[in-house]
Amino acid sequence: MSLNDLIADMLTRIRNAQMAEHEKVDIVLSKINQSIADILKEEGYVKNYKVIKDGDSRGTLRLYLKYDDQGKPVLSGLKRESKPGLRKYVGADAIPVVLNGLGITILSTSKGVITGEQAKRLNVGGEYLCSIW
Repeated sequence: MSLNDLIADMLTRIRNAQMAEHEKVDIVLSKINQSIADILKEEGYVKNYKVIKDGDSRGTLRLYLKYDDQGKPVLSGLKRESKPGLRKYVGADAIPVVLNGLGITILSTSKGVITGEQAKRLNVGGEYLCSIW
């Protein structure tokens, strides 16, 4: 199976797994997906993740999802912003704020895949990958 947009696939798998109240979700392993998983873990949106190297060419990234005390997902929304057909780039001064600071933006910059807050501190812009809240 050929996937053109691994980030959109990752976000969709997370969204679907949370709606089905799964404990974990398996995602196609790529460097950018692993970087996004790092950010999700640092920001407290997922419990943990691990890389599973199989015999196949890619491997799997297993995310362990996080729920609150009432069993509701900690992640309430994920949105892919820059798409393969229409890329979105933002400068350091134009990085959007998600839900008045309650969410995060994830950017691909010259310094790597980082949050919007880190990009503002480093004064770098980049490709606006997704919003998470």
